[in-house]
Amino acid sequence: MKKFLDLISEEIMQAFEDAGYDRELGRVTLSNRPDLCEYQCNGAMAGAKKYKKAPIMIAGDVAAKAEDSKLLAEVAAVAPGFLNIKVKESAVSDYLKKMAESERFGLEPPAKKEKIVMDYGGPNVAKPLHVGHLRSAVIGESIKRIARYAGHEVISDIHLGDWGLQMGLIITELKERKPELVYFDENYTGEYPEEAPFTISELEEIYPTASGKSKEDPAYKEKAMEATYRLQNGVRGYRALWEHIIKVSVTDLKRNYQNLNVEFDLWKGESDVHTVIPGMVEYMKKEGYAHMSEGALVVDVKEDTDTKEIPPCMILKSDGASLYNTTDLATIMERMEKLHPDEIIYVVDKRQDLYFEQVFRCARKTKLVDKDTKLKFLGFGTMNGKDGKPFKTREGGVMRLETLISEINEEMYRKITDNREVPEAEARETAKVVALSAIKYGDLSNQASKDYIFDIDKFTSFEGDTGPYILYTIVRIKSILNKYKEQGERLENAVLQEAVSESEKALMLQITRFSAMMENAFEETAPHKVCAYIYELANDFNRFYHETKILSEEDEKKKAGFIALLVLTRDILETCIDVLGFSAPERM
Repeated sequence: MKKFLDLISEEIMQAFEDAGYDRELGRVTLSNRPDLCEYQCNGAMAGAKKYKKAPIMIAGDVAAKAEDSKLLAEVAAVAPGFLNIKVKESAVSDYLKKMAESERFGLEPPAKKEKIVMDYGGPNVAKPLHVGHLRSAVIGESIKRIARYAGHEVISDIHLGDWGLQMGLIITELKERKPELVYFDENYTGEYPEEAPFTISELEEIYPTASGKSKEDPAYKEKAMEATYRLQNGVRGYRALWEHIIKVSVTDLKRNYQNLNVEFDLWKGESDVHTVIPGMVEYMKKEGYAHMSEGALVVDVKEDTDTKEIPPCMILKSDGASLYNTTDLATIMERMEKLHPDEIIYVVDKRQDLYFEQVFRCARKTKLVDKDTKLKFLGFGTMNGKDGKPFKTREGGVMRLETLISEINEEMYRKITDNREVPEAEARETAKVVALSAIKYGDLSNQASKDYIFDIDKFTSFEGDTGPYILYTIVRIKSILNKYKEQGERLENAVLQEAVSESEKALMLQITRFSAMMENAFEETAPHKVCAYIYELANDFNRFYHETKILSEEDEKKKAGFIALLVLTRDILETCIDVLGFSAPERM
């Protein structure tokens, strides 16, 4: 289904051609003066020099050719040469009827369906999620959903940190605390216990303790490095412990991500490419891509056009140990071999920009990726407190993500029950749904690359550009539709009619922009475009609602038209919040 703006452009382009001018001059845009017109075309201004004619004369010629349009109600030439355009109410209602009947509201399938691998999340096992993990999860999940809605195949991978020194630190601390555990008996040949010798709470305390000790005690760090080496070289007991650590951590991570309505298709980690690395290193050496520099194995990635220094990409340290670069390159290689993606998107803190520049250049230079495979780094800004500094607890520590969600749940519960009698279970469940909208919309309404202030009071408000305001609008629509059904009417019998007021037409025109917005949000990996759209849509609906007697309208045909418009508005809003990663309750 063609975009509504494209249909208008085609009419004006044809008018330019009929008037003897280049049809490409007829591109139409949304009006920047909605008080004067709905759409505008500035092509006459651009054509003045070519045709050696005053812009207003060109605009007049074009306006005359557009007089008989079935789509356009008014095409006016105004000084110094603009075309001000209004569309017919019948054209808008006909378009909306087609949208309502179409799959995905008329959004065209992509010309080429792409396979996209998305790498976001990136937590370390054995450590609790904190607020620093929020943006990667929320932005990545939304981009995944937008891409799927646009018609592409998306595979999401959490990419766990599960193979480095932190594993050796945990095993070393466990050995000091519980040396009697069977995992440390080198002569043991039986089966290891199925139950882990620790809980998630113990595990989360063990790691920072061990990390602290290693910074103060070189001998302890040496033991941890030895434990890491033994784990990575397949010592049975250490591998069994590692499997316990992964299982306990992943169970807890899944619970936390579920609270954020975030899901991953793959729960791969650095460990998954451990056996791939030696072959990749050998290949890079053999093909002459990698060379020794100060004892380390590196690949030069600088280019002649660089305006800043781009250091070599290190593949192995001087002691032969691998790095994040190594596992990330091996992961790219494995993804290409097993998944054959058209694009790989990384959603990571923007301060990692140089790192990913090195890794991507290295992957291309060493031909780990096909030349037409896209590698995209989507760097996000920091989430800051009201003081403008990275978000902290009141005590100054890094806040656990679980704590943040709990605090916002409580704030929403307080607002929902304030001065109202609501059953406890319903209020708690509604609070969770609305709190998630506050968190996600508060984050996603900002351009991903920008830092933003996390303001609980603002984000949980039912007024302004917030998630709760969007949900309140959806719930208001649902309430009207339920009352309509209580009058004995059926929603499916309601048919869209031509707009009878300015506010109704403005709402309808906003709905026509859905496909263009969704396509743009995908192309620019920009969830904030979806947020901006639904905020405008909610505003347009609320203006229409306040100016219109919907259920008390005596003209049944007109009332049914209003109801059909509400159904479509609700469906569009719910589709948009779904791609943002949250939902709306039935009541608030």
